[in-house]
Amino acid sequence: MVQEAMNILYVQTDGAVLRLDHDNVVVMLSAKNRTSAAGDGGTAGEAARPGADPEQRRSRAGDAAAASLRVPLHHLQGIVTLGRVSLTSPLLARCAEDGRAVVVLNSRGKFLYRIEGRRSGNVLLRIAQHRVLHDSEKSVPIVQAVLAGKLHNSRHVLLRAARDTSDDVARAELQETAAEIARDLRRLPKVTDLETLRGIEGINAKRYFAQFPRPLKGAETWEFSGRTRRPPRDPVNALLSFLYTLLVHDCVSAAETAGLDPQIGYLHALRPGRPAMALDLMEELRPVLADRAAMTLINRRQLSERDFNHLPGGGVMLNEAGRKTVLDAYQRRKQDTCRHPLFKRTVTFAMLPYIQARLMARAIRSDAVYVPFFYR
Repeated sequence: MVQEAMNILYVQTDGAVLRLDHDNVVVMLSAKNRTSAAGDGGTAGEAARPGADPEQRRSRAGDAAAASLRVPLHHLQGIVTLGRVSLTSPLLARCAEDGRAVVVLNSRGKFLYRIEGRRSGNVLLRIAQHRVLHDSEKSVPIVQAVLAGKLHNSRHVLLRAARDTSDDVARAELQETAAEIARDLRRLPKVTDLETLRGIEGINAKRYFAQFPRPLKGAETWEFSGRTRRPPRDPVNALLSFLYTLLVHDCVSAAETAGLDPQIGYLHALRPGRPAMALDLMEELRPVLADRAAMTLINRRQLSERDFNHLPGGGVMLNEAGRKTVLDAYQRRKQDTCRHPLFKRTVTFAMLPYIQARLMARAIRSDAVYVPFFYR
């Protein structure tokens, strides 16, 4: 039941129309797009959600040129559209009324806008969240914990890659970088200056991404010389940027569900339009959710050069076929399970942003410490 509530409906087919039919979302595709989608295995890939009914049917006689995918609203936590996708007013009103966020991205995965209903967040929690921003005795321990989660999970990804590789040189370098990250992880409790903590995060992110190509099979065909953004300069960066876009919007939803202000964070500096709290929550989840998904897609050869477009000016982006593959893989990854070290129980990866957001809210409004997610 909880897993169903965490489902997101992703729709990226140009010209698709989403409408409300009683308690269902109906995705209407033109005859042209329906034929294209069927050639790729049906509309389930274009409107990606685990458990969606892939059965296609003709709509009413007056609309014979369209096919539809029906998804019960109670299965959905939100809707994300990419590119030229339309939503009818009744559907938008129902989503706002029910508290289901609708996120609209352009065809490159860039955020355009978000539609949501009245906020139900606890105003006292948000006041406390703003106060913590100016209280280093509260904010620094939170940043230390967030960084501890990120460094621990980054180290875990590198050590797993070292175990899996048959290249002795690669194994040694992965283990050495993991050891460097571990040394900074042990330093964190003694560092109380926020800018120094941010510097530690930046140094270790650079170390981590320097080793990122080593676990990739056929790494010589996947050019990657470090993290680049706005725009990504190679297919690996384009893949990572798209996955991070999906994850950050999950974290925005999690922050709002917990009653937090997504714009007020502590590790990430405040800037207009930046969801700093969502980015804080995302940091410890990126390695094990998004980065592992990227590695799996590449190593299983589920993506190739054909799934990317090279843009004037040197930028690279996933094309529609590539986004379809990544959306399916991301949703599958979110349904994988792990054991939460605090609660000692098995949860889906989809639940993690919501669990961590509630732990963050507890730390902000009380004397409790923030407990990061350590993947084991």
